[in-house]
Amino acid sequence: MNYKFFLVRNLFHQIFCALLFICLLLLIPSSSEAKLEVFQLNEGESYHRSLESLRALDYQTWQVVCYQNVNKKDSLTLRIVGYPGNVRLDHPTDLTVDSGRHHWLLKDKTLLNKELANDPRDAAAEFDITPLIKDLTNNRPLRLSLQGIFNDLPIPPYLVGEWRSLLKSTVN
Repeated sequence: MNYKFFLVRNLFHQIFCALLFICLLLLIPSSSEAKLEVFQLNEGESYHRSLESLRALDYQTWQVVCYQNVNKKDSLTLRIVGYPGNVRLDHPTDLTVDSGRHHWLLKDKTLLNKELANDPRDAAAEFDITPLIKDLTNNRPLRLSLQGIFNDLPIPPYLVGEWRSLLKSTVN
């Protein structure tokens, strides 16, 4: 009887470990799940973008899009989009970016985009992120702050890596 108990317990332990392993594989984000996209424009030109939905520490969800500028391929724009009706972004509002001892202040350039400037929902803001990306030497986590909107939007290292690869692809 003691032997049967040992076999059942061992079988239960193996099944539990297998299920735990499968759950970890499905829940842990991997850098291979990059959402880098290539878009073709009418003139045969293409541009790349990185798209991700992230949650700020106040549990508000934001869409974060980093894309190459169509006219200036060695420049990147960061667009932060809230869900319409939940938030209204006043312009100009500068974006503060922190990473350890490093700090950047990105100027709001939303009103330079005719589509966003005329959008009555006012749920998006755009910033030139090129200087920040050029300053980075590795894929470090970033913390974004948009005064009066959110105080802490964490950007994971894999997403910073995607943004850095966008800028590298324009140089090559």
